[in-house]
Amino acid sequence: MKRLFWLGVGIAVGALVVRQLSRTAHAYSPGGLAESARNSAAGLWESVQDFVADVREGMVEREDEIQAAFAHGVSLGDLDEAVLDEDEIYDELEYGEFGYDDESPGRATGS
Repeated sequence: MKRLFWLGVGIAVGALVVRQLSRTAHAYSPGGLAESARNSAAGLWESVQDFVADVREGMVEREDEIQAAFAHGVSLGDLDEAVLDEDEIYDELEYGEFGYDDESPGRATGS
């Protein structure tokens, strides 16, 4: 009975090893390398599409800002200064009045 059990274990382990070796051999075959390159190219294409979509979204937001400024008679310079002022207020709220926290090593401090 023990011999039959160990025979079954040996067959199972052998099958798993052969299966893994077959996968590895396929990965390094010309067909496997072509498949890997195709998958990489597809991933790169999706990344480029996501980037283009983000840029287009940013363009739409900026065009809306420009149209709103034009409708209210505000110059683009004044609009950009207002955006910079909002960023400065955000920095003061996040990092304190005098720059970055003293706890952050390597960060510039002072006014």
